[in-house]
Amino acid sequence: MKVLVTGSAGLIGSEAAAYFSRRGDEVIGIDNNQRREFFGPDGDTLWNLARLQRENPSYRHQAFDIRDRAAILDLFQREQPKAVIHCAAQPSHDLAARLPFEDFEVNATGTLNLLEAARRHAINAPFVFMSTNKVYGDAPNELPLVELETRWDYARPEDHAGIGEAMRIDRSKHSLFGASKLAADILVQEYGRYFGMATVCFRGGCLTGPQHAGAELHGFLSYLVKCVLSGRKFKVYGYKGKQVRDQIHSLDVVRAIEVYLANPRPAAVYNLGGGRQNSVSVLEAIAKVEHLSRRQLEWEYVEQARAGDHICYISDLSAFQRDYPEWALSRSLDEILDEMVA
Repeated sequence: MKVLVTGSAGLIGSEAAAYFSRRGDEVIGIDNNQRREFFGPDGDTLWNLARLQRENPSYRHQAFDIRDRAAILDLFQREQPKAVIHCAAQPSHDLAARLPFEDFEVNATGTLNLLEAARRHAINAPFVFMSTNKVYGDAPNELPLVELETRWDYARPEDHAGIGEAMRIDRSKHSLFGASKLAADILVQEYGRYFGMATVCFRGGCLTGPQHAGAELHGFLSYLVKCVLSGRKFKVYGYKGKQVRDQIHSLDVVRAIEVYLANPRPAAVYNLGGGRQNSVSVLEAIAKVEHLSRRQLEWEYVEQARAGDHICYISDLSAFQRDYPEWALSRSLDEILDEMVA
């Protein structure tokens, strides 16, 4: 099978490119290292691209921008992929406020370019879009919460499993990043419904792993590990450091993509994260990384929380597991941290 992967030097893109290459598929990757432009040296992915090419000689790389509509249309016409895995993005809600045009052009217009190219030249190819939980804006913060010693948690038993896909996507504060990703999310669904294409939006929680080029503005867990091991100061923004995220290893994301591609559905939407079992607060994560590394982190607390940030976000995985019961998480939070520290 010929698989096209965008953002192929990034966390999920490189995991997907390597996974499907090892499986024997023909993989074409698109990545122009825009992450370095967004985040500086911390965001540079050239080291990961070099690793990907070294370990997977059959991988073919294209270093152009998904905003280049003509190049995208030409590539799809020439290659006619049998599956599309779209991971390229501007991923920071803080940075989006400073670069609103670039953010929207990459996240929304870039996605439209890919969808239309797929409709014209690969309409039967399943289209996987790595969306985000930020499409819900700060609506999850309206759920009743309880403050525990090291974390916030849901107060009601019916919310214990976390946020489901029925959470509303409007009438909330998203950040410009959340808005651009929501525009792309809706476009992906619409191409599924309107044109009958097999499309899926995976609304990711915190996606992480050892290939993550974490920076202060994106990639919390990876950046935290970097700070602990390098002696760099870490900033905790608001909510007493008790804000909670669920962490999912990039391999488990790609395994979810694999089972979807084997049995695709049109206009599918799933929340995808580590679930309750892999949930952790900032304070808890600091303690875990300090314990594993035997080093102390220098950190400071900033009272002002990030705009549109979630206080407690845990992905309810039941919808995806109901439709794809063969999939389950394979990496625990402790295993993820062990691997990242090592």
